[in-house]
Amino acid sequence: MKSIEDASDRRHKSWCIHCSRTLLGRSTNRDHVPSKSLLSRPFPTQLPVVEICTECNVGFSLDEQYFVAFLGAVLSGSTDPDLQRTEVAARTFASNPALQTKVEATKKVYRTLGGETRILWIPDDERIKRVVVKNARGHAYYELGEPMLDDPVFVRAIPLASMTSEERADFFSLQGISGWPEAGSRLMSRLVTGDDFEDGWIVVQREHYRYHIDHDGSIRVRTVVAEYLATEVLWD
Repeated sequence: MKSIEDASDRRHKSWCIHCSRTLLGRSTNRDHVPSKSLLSRPFPTQLPVVEICTECNVGFSLDEQYFVAFLGAVLSGSTDPDLQRTEVAARTFASNPALQTKVEATKKVYRTLGGETRILWIPDDERIKRVVVKNARGHAYYELGEPMLDDPVFVRAIPLASMTSEERADFFSLQGISGWPEAGSRLMSRLVTGDDFEDGWIVVQREHYRYHIDHDGSIRVRTVVAEYLATEVLWD
């Protein structure tokens, strides 16, 4: 990814975007958005990072670990470390037998009317959505300089294959940026240069992670993870 200078309002940088507490005098971390655990080595250069308080950064770690492990199981059809498609999922299951057992317990095997064996995985929706909202807040903050301190009014995480054709068409019908982002924001710079844009999406790493931000008074953040999971978060 390209390095883009942020010249948005510095007064918006005073709070942790997740807990709303001031960062002044508080221990902080530079948090990657998205987490590197959703990407593959070699990592892209100049990954988006935002400064958040250390307490929030640590607090999300278990949910992010669960997200990566559960997604890995769904994509591979197994919790066996040796069968994972990504190094991170393999390492997570190998090093955390308790998590492996927990995810395995959500596996439901059934037979179709045609006699085929299928697998259904039942996610912990709250944990999945916490990671989705965390990333969406980070994207809005990084691209627009906007700290989304309130709870979103809408959160969705759904496999693309589970969408109806109408839902998929609506999800991918990007109309560009409806409003004009603040001068000096990274998103405004991208609109001018086209950096990292592909068909309206900001591509972090092909086949692993891309996101889109629509700003028309409301802020809507959409992501596609592993070309499998579609997520959407909306703030009024």
